[in-house]
Amino acid sequence: MPTHITRPTTSTGFSLIELMIVIAIIGILSVIAIPSYQNYTKRARFAEVIAASAPYKTAVSLALQQGLPLTELNNGEHGIPASPTASKNLANLTVSNGIITATATEIADNASYILTPNANGSIWSVSGSCLESQLCEN
Repeated sequence: MPTHITRPTTSTGFSLIELMIVIAIIGILSVIAIPSYQNYTKRARFAEVIAASAPYKTAVSLALQQGLPLTELNNGEHGIPASPTASKNLANLTVSNGIITATATEIADNASYILTPNANGSIWSVSGSCLESQLCEN
């Protein structure tokens, strides 16, 4: 009578099907995640353009509340700062007749951000290509 009993061997590790399922799940997640990540990155870069326009918006509002006409509100006049130097995300920013126009660089999708005040500077309307590419809110 044999004293040694043999047991069937079981394999350890993952089967080919299990590995293929994991790869498929990772592929599906990456197809969804990469475009979202790129959109968030563009919006974050464009936030610098929006933030750069804030001091100009305040200066134009103050000038309008002091009774100055829109036609006199340009960069470097009546307390409105001169145009800033270009940065990684901001190509240029100008104030002409009270209308603030900021343009992003190519890395921030070349979008434009245009702020137009009402007569007393209390309400601003947003326009430009940033609305179409959903980089700014209206």
